[in-house]
Order: sequence, then C-alpha cells, then structure tokens
Amino acid sequence: MNQILKAQSRVLSRRSFLMTVGGLGIAVSFGTLVDLAYGATMAAVAEGEFRPNAWITIGGDGTVSIIAPAVEMGQGITTTLPLLVAEELDADWNRVRVVQAPSDAETYGNPGFYGVQLTGGSESTRGYHALLRLTGAQTRLILLAGAAGMLNVPVRELKTEPHRVLHPSSGRSLDYGEIAAKAVLPDPLPQAAETDLKPSDRWRYIGSRTIGRIDVPSKVNGTAIFGIDVQLPGMLYGAVLRAPVQDEGPQTIDDAEARKVPGVTHIVPLPYGVGIIGETVEATKRAKDLLNVTWSTTSRVRSYTSQRLLDEYRAVGRDLEQQGVSAHANGDAEAAITGAARVIEVDYMSDHVAHATMEPMNATALVTGDRVEIWAPTQGPTGTQGFAAEVVGTTPDKVKVNTTFVGGGFGRKAEADFIVDAVSLAKAVQGRPVKVIWSREDDVRYDKFRPLEAQHVRVGLDAEGNIIGWRHRIVADSIFARTLPPVFEQAGGHDDVVTEGAKFNYAVPAHQIEYLRQDNGLAIGFWFAVGVGYTRFAIECVIDEIAAARDMDPLALRLELLKDQPRARKVIETVAQMADWDRARNGQALGLAYSDAFGSHCAQVAEVSLNRETGVIRVHKVWCAIDPGVAIQPLHIEAMMMTGITNGTGHALFEQINVIDGEVQESNFDTYRVIRMSEAPEIEVAVVPTPGSPFGGIGQAGLPPTGPAIANAVARLTGGVRLRHYPFTPERVKAALDS
Repeated sequence: MNQILKAQSRVLSRRSFLMTVGGLGIAVSFGTLVDLAYGATMAAVAEGEFRPNAWITIGGDGTVSIIAPAVEMGQGITTTLPLLVAEELDADWNRVRVVQAPSDAETYGNPGFYGVQLTGGSESTRGYHALLRLTGAQTRLILLAGAAGMLNVPVRELKTEPHRVLHPSSGRSLDYGEIAAKAVLPDPLPQAAETDLKPSDRWRYIGSRTIGRIDVPSKVNGTAIFGIDVQLPGMLYGAVLRAPVQDEGPQTIDDAEARKVPGVTHIVPLPYGVGIIGETVEATKRAKDLLNVTWSTTSRVRSYTSQRLLDEYRAVGRDLEQQGVSAHANGDAEAAITGAARVIEVDYMSDHVAHATMEPMNATALVTGDRVEIWAPTQGPTGTQGFAAEVVGTTPDKVKVNTTFVGGGFGRKAEADFIVDAVSLAKAVQGRPVKVIWSREDDVRYDKFRPLEAQHVRVGLDAEGNIIGWRHRIVADSIFARTLPPVFEQAGGHDDVVTEGAKFNYAVPAHQIEYLRQDNGLAIGFWFAVGVGYTRFAIECVIDEIAAARDMDPLALRLELLKDQPRARKVIETVAQMADWDRARNGQALGLAYSDAFGSHCAQVAEVSLNRETGVIRVHKVWCAIDPGVAIQPLHIEAMMMTGITNGTGHALFEQINVIDGEVQESNFDTYRVIRMSEAPEIEVAVVPTPGSPFGGIGQAGLPPTGPAIANAVARLTGGVRLRHYPFTPERVKAALDS
C-alpha cells in the first residue's frame, strides 16, 4: 500500500510551487522537466470544411478542430473537455486544435447548468461529458461511413486507430484528412449511443498522466491573451468612479479639473457613477481622481455593518421559533434531539471574503448602432450577451462575445458589472472600442463578496453517544435572489448555492437543514466553493466535537458513520496512511476533514502548530486524497487540489472583508490579507479514482476540507479549544484560548 500511495501522490513544497504552473509538471528538484505531451494547441478559428456537427471540423490535412464550450480560467477545462471528444473520435491528440466556443447558448450551452454558457459550480465536466463523448463517437461513425464509401467495403469491416480508418482484411487505410477532403456527409447522419462509447480499458487519453494542459505553454511564454491584454485599432480606455456605498448614484458632478487632463476625451454620467474615457489608462486614472461628485444618500446598504449583522444572524440561528425554508428533511430531527441523552449545540460563522483575482475586472466593448462586440475574461458569455443588449437597447443575438483566457474567476467573472462598464462607455463613443480596467482598489471595494453567514447546529446523541438527530440552520442572504430570481422563486425561497454542502452522506437517522434568508441589500455573489466552503467547516468541526464527547478518535468516528460509503472510506483511510495519523508530533498536531461535494470525495489532514502568545497558526503540511470518480487528467487533478488547499488555507487564516455603514474598509492587498508564499503549506496529493463511477467536479473540491482540518488540528493541539469563526485571526485565536 505504501508503494501505491507513493506512486499516486505528488508533493508540493513552497519552493517547488514557484516551478509549477497548473498542469505543467516541473519536478521538485530544479531543472527536471516531467515528460509531458502537450499535443493539441489553441487556435483562433476552426480549420477545414468537413463539419460533421457543430463541435468538430476536420481539414484536408487531417487537422481536427474541437470546440471548447467552457471558459479557461486556470482550471484546465480547455484540455479536459476536448480530450473527451478526441478519445471517442480516436483522434491523434497532436493533430488537434482547440477553439473557444462562440457565444451561442443554443448550441454550446451546458446541459447540466441551466442550458447556458456559464462556467462555474464545478459543473463543466459533469454537465458536458456525456454530450461530448457522444459527439466524438458520432463523428467517428461518420468517418467510418465515409471511408466505407471510399474503400467500397461494408462499415462493419472497418475500425479506427488514432487518426486513421483501417480495413484489416485488405490492409488499406485512410487518414482522417483524406476522408474529410473527399467524403460526403451521410444523410441521415448516424447517431451515437452509449454502446458506441469506448470501454475504459481502451482509453488512450482519459486517465493518462502524460498529457499536459494545452493552455500552459502560451501562459509560460507570454503569448496567451487574457482580457487585460486585448488591443484593438483605435481603442480608447475607460475608468469608472463608483459611489462609496452600493446603490447610490451621482447627484452633482464637478468635472472641470478632470476635463483638463491631457488625453481625456469624454466624461460620461452613469446611473451608478461617472465614466471617464481617454487615450491612455493613466489619463483616465488621473481624471478619475480629480472628479468631485456629490452622491445620493438613500441606499439601504448604508445601514449595513457586517459585524453587527453577523451577531444578528447568530441570534436568528439560535432562535428556533424563527422558521426557515426547508433545504432537506429526513426524519424528525428536532423530536429526536428533544429526547436525546445529550445535545451538542454550537454556532459557526464566516465573514465576507473577496475574490481578489490575479487579473482585475476588465472588458473591451465596441458599439456600432445596435450591434455590440465584446472581448472579455467572462465566465458567462450568455449573461454577458443579455446585459450588454440591455445597456444598448438591442437583442442578445446582436451581441458577439469573444471570450479570452480568464486570469482567475472564482465566480467573480460570472458577474456583469465590469461588462456593463465597458458597453456603457463604448455606447458613448460609437464606433470606437473602449477597454475598461478596474483598479485593484475598485476590484476589492466593489466585489460581490461571499455571503456573510451564521450556522446553528444542534445534534442529539443517545446514551451510547450515537447521533440520533442533526438540525442545521443556515442564516445568510441569497445569491440566487439577485442573480437568478426565477430559480430562487421556483425553489420557494431556497438558495441551494448558499446551503450547498450541508447535506452529507454520514449515516444519521434524522437530518434537517433550514435556510433563513436575511435580506440587507448588499449584493453578494458566487465564490470559490461558495456554500460548501462554510457548511463543511461547521459539519466537519462538529463531527470532531462529537468524537471528543464520545472520547473517540475522529478518524474512527467518520469511518463508523460512513460504513456504507466505500469511496468515502477509501479517501479517509488513504489520507490517514499518507499522514501517518497515529504518530505523535512534537509541538504539532493533525486535524482531519472530509467532503463529498461536487460529486468527488476528498479527505485532508492538516499538520499545524500554534504560537499561543501571538495567536498565529502555522500550517506546515496538508495531505489530500481525492476520488473524482473517473480521473480524466490525474496530474491536473493534483494541481487543482493544490490550488484549493492553498486558497483554503488563506481564506481560513487571513481573508476578511469588513463593511461599516455600507462602506467596505479594505481596498488592496495591504488591507485585504491573502496568503503569502512563505505561508503556503507543503502539499501532498493522492488521486485514488473509482473506475466506473460518475465524473465528479474538481475545480472547487479541494477547498472545503482545508479550513476544518486546520481547526480540528488546533483543537487537538490545545486540548479542545474550538475555532468557530472564519477567518482564524490571531485575535480570535487568543480569545478562544483565553475563554
């Protein structure tokens, strides 16, 4: 077993982190390049005239162009999804070109994500995989039919190998390019079924550890185009001065000094601020600083003070008379708890956090009459079309979206505010493109933060310490009420993104989850692992509290509660062996946490130490075992776990947004604290797939267990001191120690 784990795991130290870019593998020792085959490349347009369907084009030279329907924001999806097509098509990966999908939800919308083009929720592979595999298989059938006609043989006598159709009995063969150059598409087109898909033992690409992410080479050599890199002839630049409080607007605008700045061409009043257009970024920034604006004072967000509201949220969670919307109900949890021999009742809380993407918000727009063209690092082309059309007064079909690489998304670039900026300013200078780039200060202050939330958890234990009832109350505002009102209303006021992750697979006879929405006006949004990031914090820490109450090893308790969940047990047992769970540490302790969110099973162990005088927690190492079901790209999965763990460590220890009277107090990385490279833990990952299982989501699966693993380690290190409020700032840690 140790040898298997050693072969499956990969260690990342802080030093080697510098040498790792996504799926680009560079070994821990300097200068040793892992032998990766990048194969396919990115292309601007499809090549060739043989187009058997909307997803694939084949040129006479054999070049196969495959549409990538999801947005690349560092999660490697422009490799993963085309790879599924290439696998079933039996294409030579070295002859594949990947083309970003145009804005066309009817054709390229995600079947598993409301049918729109929106990348998020770890839904890309889960939503598209069936469609894309069948598309690849169908194209293979079409090529076989074309070859049958060209060779004058029955289709049943033909087979394929990478990029060729073979007729074994005669020894003849045709390259895919030869077929594309001469064959006629059959009418009707053959349709592929599940029986036409390759069995897993014939996969060439799925599961390979030698295929690198195709976006990495251009990102390393600097040729990759992110939204902020877009350059167009005649382009102007734009900036927007926003009100200090959300939902306020300008009442008076004194722009006399701003107009004097050389290079400034336009000052544009907007309902929510003031736009500046100029020949250079520097000119717009200077003019923005010189604007003198009187703002309205009517927004209800002016009464929003996050710490006060969090105290109110906690009180709401504790008040069992206040009824919420049922998010899940299995048995009568409250009745079971009422009759319990022992009740554990605790509160867990999380502050707002910002996205702080490496690439700040930006977009470029060109408005010509009722036509709009946009170049942007957007996660949501469909939403971008809709909001742009609304600004211009046109229809979405007249809006073309060119999706660039996204320099960090985490849900932030699914929003439309930065798109609206660019389109609004471009509308004012018809016929010339305008690029708007947010400052880092604007990026932080006007973010759509992860919800402020409080959770009240009541668990009833019988005389033997067995869980007989679990009641989980989640108090927070809604994301869907703002972003997808019809979905929110159809769900009866339940927001399943805010409560996501609260439903678990532990064997509990009575389990109740309630959502109590608090509407205080501040626009909150999607964030990395959104609800799962804090619901698993509460759940996994409560599991440890129950273990302590039973004087039981928290590892043993989880295995007991998951006795009928073999995949869950596998990752927990694997990570425990990786971390040498039972070995005593000197001045350090281990904490365990598990998550089954996004269809993947992930267990982590964190090794931490604590400076009791300063309250500073140090995370030395995190071990992770991940079962994604089918592991399409194991190396890439390892990299994504490292990303999630690094972000998970940072948000658990440092990240915090404070709002006072509607104004965000943080503005840049000097006040919004993110993890530093010197603070990043060593990370070891083992990918332990379960063949034949569904495809799980990977993009966000690594974050949820990290924070609770850290908190549980601190509790073991301190003899039971519980950290129940994200982030674990030194002040909060010292207060917990003192209490």
